[in-house]
Amino acid sequence: MKNIVLIGMPGCGKSTVGVVLAKSLGYRFLDSDLLIQEKEGRLLCDIIEQDGLEGFNKIENRVNASIEADRTVIATGGSVIYGQEAMKHLKEIGIIIYIRLPYSEIENRLGNLAKRGVSIREGQTLRDLYEERVPLYEKYADIIIDEDGRSISETALFIKEGAQKYFSEGKYDNKQRQ
Repeated sequence: MKNIVLIGMPGCGKSTVGVVLAKSLGYRFLDSDLLIQEKEGRLLCDIIEQDGLEGFNKIENRVNASIEADRTVIATGGSVIYGQEAMKHLKEIGIIIYIRLPYSEIENRLGNLAKRGVSIREGQTLRDLYEERVPLYEKYADIIIDEDGRSISETALFIKEGAQKYFSEGKYDNKQRQ
């Protein structure tokens, strides 16, 4: 299974770039946040409000750990990196690409965090969240793509080239990951 899994901060363009990337590769596209909403029958912001952050993170971990896909670009929610089972599973079924963007650009792109369904603790700032998550994104990433100053299509092209090189160099061994 040669899936491409996109991770990164909310607002970094995982879903937008993911659609363009999937089209250029002839892959399917899956947005795991939409999958969570579909399986739960609720918006992300409603899940967080009703179940709390811990409840949301458990649901997100469970849904992401159960994704079955092949030749798919998977755009994950920004908090996917908190779910160990989910990250282990996603690493087994694909290559993990971290779309990195500087804090200032993330701050410019994001609007109302609560309405967006961002998993952020009460009293935690966006800067705190960014600094907490970046080391986790880097830990799980097979490839890091800097998006700053690039268009959506340029970012998709960099990901495509990086993934193709990664697969062709045999770093992805399908037999070990079934």
